[in-house]
Amino acid sequence: MKGKAIVHGAVTIINAISTGKGGALGIDLETEASVELLKDSKDIEVEIIGGKKEDPTLAKESVRSVLNHFSISKMGAHVRIKSEIPIARGLKSSSTAANCIVLATLSALGKEILDEDIVKLGVEAAFKAKVTITGAYDDACASYFGGIVLTDNYERKILKRERADEGLVAAVYVPKERTYTQKFPKERLYPLKFAVEMAFELAMHGEYWKALTLNGLIHSSALGLPTKPAVDALLAGALASGLSGTGPSVAAITDKGHASQISRLWSELGGEVLMANLTNQKARCV
Repeated sequence: MKGKAIVHGAVTIINAISTGKGGALGIDLETEASVELLKDSKDIEVEIIGGKKEDPTLAKESVRSVLNHFSISKMGAHVRIKSEIPIARGLKSSSTAANCIVLATLSALGKEILDEDIVKLGVEAAFKAKVTITGAYDDACASYFGGIVLTDNYERKILKRERADEGLVAAVYVPKERTYTQKFPKERLYPLKFAVEMAFELAMHGEYWKALTLNGLIHSSALGLPTKPAVDALLAGALASGLSGTGPSVAAITDKGHASQISRLWSELGGEVLMANLTNQKARCV
């Protein structure tokens, strides 16, 4: 009883913490999870490649969410997960991991359910593991389905979906610092809720790049994070640039011709610069 799945990451268009409505965009950084189910056991062992110090609670809850869905009690698991997505940097590592482990567990069971229900099982796991504030349904949907997705996170409803231009790339500046959602000072965002609502309306009207940039400026200002990386990317020709998630990573959407210049500018800041293609590919079993 073994299953394996691959799911892609995402970057933020609109952060949903202050309003409950958000948006994200799929990128082709991959997370791979394999799940082996063990009969007559309740233990769930988790192996996180390159992340031995990371909390395994989300992985365990993701497996349990599937087993509970089918009322299976006497079954344990061994989970192995590896990812190209830096953890706790605002690049949807939690949503991607939850999607991936849920899908791999379903594969191990030989079960199929609706795509939307797969995503919702991952969201439930994230709530139980306390790694999310709103459920991050926007992040989970962009990770699972690819493309551009706008959602109502509290209603767990997709409001708009559109294919992303796969000719564009996402340059991502990844500082060394980490930001864990459960420690996030969400109260700092509420005074700027009106501005986030304006950014979301831009996105609903198809102005995704303006929305992404405005969202980044709003949240960087609220959290005391530097806006210079995003502004530098815009000056270097990016279509959009701003904070992803709760940071500290900054994403820039650009054509391939300007990507190298943005990478050079950001490489002078320390940290790491990643390059990813925009993707419309849906999560899959392998």
